[in-house]
Amino acid sequence: MALQFDLSGSQIDGARDYQEDAFLITHLTDSDGNPSALIIVADGMGGHAAGNVASNMAVQAFNKHVTGNYPSENPADILHECVIKANSSIKETVKETPALSGMGCTLVAAILEQGKLWWASVGDSHLYLLRDKELIKKNADHSYGGFLDRMEAEGTPVEPEPGLARNMLMSAITGDEIDDIDISYEPAEIKPGDRIIICSDGMDTLSQGKIIQFGDWSETSKEYAEALLDAVEDAGMPKQDNTTVVIADVKEKAEATPAAAPEPEIPATETTKETTAAVEEAGDTTQDLATPEDTKGGKGMIIAIAAVVVIGIAVAAFVMTGGDKPSPGTLDEQALAPDTSPAQDDTVDEIETAAAGTDAVDEGEPDKESAPADEQSASASASGEIADKPARETAADDAGKREFRDTLKDGTPGPTMVWIPEGSYEMGSPGTSRNADERPRHEVNVDRFAMSKHEITFSQYDKFARATGREIPDNLYMDRETHPVIFVSWDDAYYYTKWLTEQTGKTYRLPSEAEWEYAAGTGKRSPFWWGYDEEPGRAHCFGCESGLDPRKPTKVGSFGPNPFGLHDTTGNVAEWVHDCWHETYNNAPTDGSVWEGGDCSYRVVRGGSYSSPPQSIRHAKRDKFKSDSRYDHIGIRVVREP
Repeated sequence: MALQFDLSGSQIDGARDYQEDAFLITHLTDSDGNPSALIIVADGMGGHAAGNVASNMAVQAFNKHVTGNYPSENPADILHECVIKANSSIKETVKETPALSGMGCTLVAAILEQGKLWWASVGDSHLYLLRDKELIKKNADHSYGGFLDRMEAEGTPVEPEPGLARNMLMSAITGDEIDDIDISYEPAEIKPGDRIIICSDGMDTLSQGKIIQFGDWSETSKEYAEALLDAVEDAGMPKQDNTTVVIADVKEKAEATPAAAPEPEIPATETTKETTAAVEEAGDTTQDLATPEDTKGGKGMIIAIAAVVVIGIAVAAFVMTGGDKPSPGTLDEQALAPDTSPAQDDTVDEIETAAAGTDAVDEGEPDKESAPADEQSASASASGEIADKPARETAADDAGKREFRDTLKDGTPGPTMVWIPEGSYEMGSPGTSRNADERPRHEVNVDRFAMSKHEITFSQYDKFARATGREIPDNLYMDRETHPVIFVSWDDAYYYTKWLTEQTGKTYRLPSEAEWEYAAGTGKRSPFWWGYDEEPGRAHCFGCESGLDPRKPTKVGSFGPNPFGLHDTTGNVAEWVHDCWHETYNNAPTDGSVWEGGDCSYRVVRGGSYSSPPQSIRHAKRDKFKSDSRYDHIGIRVVREP
């Protein structure tokens, strides 16, 4: 049974004389050609100008990344990336325009697919599912009151701290590190008859009973949105906040009817001329934008209904001079600012003005070249947006192999190595994590390097030990050819890499902590390289349900490789990295290099082992051990420089 979505949204200023909310509805198409949709609502903070800038910028950056990467096998990853993109756009704009310092926004966004609802949220805006007269809040509330309510629901109530208001935000998009992001790693099920409500916290004026009641009385999504906003205004709250609401009614898709004869195609040049004239004649009057379907076939339709502001120099001039700025209006009153930035070389091929009161639809490809004009204006100004480094497949040698083995002086091969592409990722855990040593989360840029495909085995280490007169480690009755070496200190591991360098003429070393986390997790934000759940049989650990002997490591390569081609980065044996121990990531390097200083009598160990619980084999998990001691669960993985 195919689904379709009836979508409508609107907003009111409330008791304020300016609007800081922004929202956007984008019609998409999934990989099977079925309709899907993206809904975004942002609530700005920072005052008249700055809050408006922040909310619109976040919405546009978010929408741009979704439409450029959808459809996707994992919408949760895309949504998480979008939040980071939105945050980065605000960070760079504040950097370029200090007068906007302090601006930010909350945000809630959802992707509606066939039978699935995915979401991402930061702050205290709401995502509700209304089904069978029951209103279910789906996203987390990042206000102080929401935190207190969660603690009580978990059976660990917390006494409120004096002076802290319940509506105080504990996470927001401000350009700084985001303390907490709520991501639906597993989608919620949706079915015909469901109503999805996405709204800013101004809707808190209405009780949940009222929201359900107005849903019963409303036939269409538009009628429902208008009824809720009318009820908010009728409540007459003295300090009523801006309020935005978007309704998505889930319906069974009707059978297709014979297509009507196509309308004559209007040349792009004529349409552009008509649009330009219409906008100039209208002045500040709203013009909804609609882009006809691209003849090459697009991914979806975009309904652009967020207020759009001209950022950059114009905004800076307004803020610094205290000049007057028209307040953005409601859905039917928002002005569109054409993009005149010389840095923006993307164009809209075809634009036509929709009739008043109708949705503006873009059916072209959702990339830069078919983006709505308002999206281009915002994205052009957000020129500081951080772009991920592309993960490139790189050749290991002249033969173009990704894997390779350098030759030792005796003519035998060294460890099998895999090239790891350069890339950018977020290292560590969010600010709300209980693991203080994994904070703060920070972006790291990693250059290309090679890493051993497997953990170093006993037999590989034995060559070094015999050649240098070091102690041969005990193998606990394990096969020395196939099992990872243990009972090696950090010093042993360090000198093993020096020996490999001398034997091959290439530079071998222990990985930096940042390189290890990037390679193990393949740059993903999920706790494990395969996803977000502790899946049975994925690794050898205590509680991983691998069916292996829990008293000792298993042979290398017993589990499939991660997407970079590395085996056993989770569990089996933990692995020494070069870095000295630091209690937190404060002032940690962001270029992937080794972090010296700290307490170098302890060195960092990563990856967990056969004796670790599942949560300790996360790729963000850190531990420390004495560098001159040997352990039965710690081994070696090496890297080689290009």
